[in-house]
Amino acid sequence: MRDAPVKKLVIHSRVSEAHQAQQTIMKEAAAHRFTNDAGFAIRLALDEALSNAIHHGNRDDPHKHITIDYQITDERVRICVCDEGAGFNPDAVPDPTLDENLERPHGRGVMLMRAYMTQVIFNDRGNCVTLVKRRNCPLPRR
Repeated sequence: MRDAPVKKLVIHSRVSEAHQAQQTIMKEAAAHRFTNDAGFAIRLALDEALSNAIHHGNRDDPHKHITIDYQITDERVRICVCDEGAGFNPDAVPDPTLDENLERPHGRGVMLMRAYMTQVIFNDRGNCVTLVKRRNCPLPRR
């Protein structure tokens, strides 16, 4: 089977545009018959990645852009979300399950992405995250 083409969306840092991009990607994932559980995982991780790009990466600047490259095959969904921000070190994010962080209103996005996707990779700068969900691959144990 041939690989599917990589598709690209470039949106402004606006929640409404992020929602439309998410709907486009989820519609394609559904067309490839990913299960409801996989669809939930993809939607949740993508929502976190887009929210982080808008609020943390681009600091809610609607003039900045988010680039989304994605590829969907019958075997996997791969989505790369990049913002125009300075980036961050994902390993420096405090563990949201520790007692001192339980009541913090933020800080769970990276944990959720890692919990629900097969693979989560940040670039060296920390302004791009690649999310991979493989069919028939159980959720990683952490």
